[in-house]
Amino acid sequence: MLNAKMELIAEKIVKRFVHFLVLKNISFKVSSGSAIAITGPNGSGKTTLVKILCNLMAPTRGQVVYQNNSQKINREDIFQYIGLVGPYLQLYQELSAQENIDFFARMRNLKNYSARVKQLMELFNLSGREHDAVKTYSSGMQQRLKYVCALIHEPEVLFVDEPRSNLDQAGIEAVYSILQEQKKDKILVISTNDQEDLTLADQIIRVGVA
Repeated sequence: MLNAKMELIAEKIVKRFVHFLVLKNISFKVSSGSAIAITGPNGSGKTTLVKILCNLMAPTRGQVVYQNNSQKINREDIFQYIGLVGPYLQLYQELSAQENIDFFARMRNLKNYSARVKQLMELFNLSGREHDAVKTYSSGMQQRLKYVCALIHEPEVLFVDEPRSNLDQAGIEAVYSILQEQKKDKILVISTNDQEDLTLADQIIRVGVA
């Protein structure tokens, strides 16, 4: 997927839960080499929109289109191109960090990823803890491990819901280095209300605003 020209297109996304309208006509387009931020009040639908964009939830109306070098990507293949980090995502607590990483790698049929994992574990200060059960990790360590799992396949589109969640200053600095690198020639999508996070974005989508 090197040198791919990726595009993520949201077309009039609407999401309704029974009688409650969460998202109304959300449209945007983002391409390789840029970042977009989704922001809005708590409960306004930021995470819902992220899940729709990641193909984890269907919109009530509208569509999400991924294109690679102007060719539409099939819905069932989208997961190969994206990585997602969010505080609501769960790791397998009884497994070791390495076993979690291997599980996500197998899902994407990755081969020869050990060098990439070593680099990421060092970046997120997790080296030496690869074979410890995840249940022994602190919440901050688990959040950093989620980044490792999301980044091992070098995704063309990286989604990060609440980038600073559960992280100390060293963790935040590691994340920011990743986010800055991602937006250089790939796509970065962040969901946040943090003003410093918003400075990463080339365009901002506000949800829950009349």
